[in-house]
Amino acid sequence: MATGGMTSQPIGHYEFCRANADECAIRTRRPGPLALTDALRETISVINASVNAAVKPMSDFDIYGRDEVWAYPDQGVGDCEDYVLEKRRQLAAIGVSLSNLLITVVRKQDGEGHAVLTLRTDKGDFILDNLNDELRLWYETGYRYLKRQSSEHTGRWVTLIEDQNMLVGAVR
Repeated sequence: MATGGMTSQPIGHYEFCRANADECAIRTRRPGPLALTDALRETISVINASVNAAVKPMSDFDIYGRDEVWAYPDQGVGDCEDYVLEKRRQLAAIGVSLSNLLITVVRKQDGEGHAVLTLRTDKGDFILDNLNDELRLWYETGYRYLKRQSSEHTGRWVTLIEDQNMLVGAVR
């Protein structure tokens, strides 16, 4: 994915950072994309599918009585951002660098906003999505990519350059 300059973080992430300041102040070393072996890909796929199965989809309004609450789904319910946070937490626990686990904001084909987890690897950027158990390369999702966490700082966000991203996706 082609990234641009710094941009504002989503309001839900801003509020999450206020409540979890330590998680949003990590300056990550950029060791480069994750070396994705077959065994690691299988482990990541299992985590993606197990979180998708373990969390019951429920809107923030139904859970908290307000919109855009980013939280870990510790009660077994959550929306797309909550799935992303849990997958990120579990993958970091097995040693995947946060510089390669990037919360990403997209638009689905119906125009609705959505959050996914981008996994940066030496085989491309894969998407972990609560709407699909398969790991898919970003350009295979049909989403329009808007912004994602910086790979250098967990509390910062960068734009995604749509024109370059669409061109690369069309060529492959």
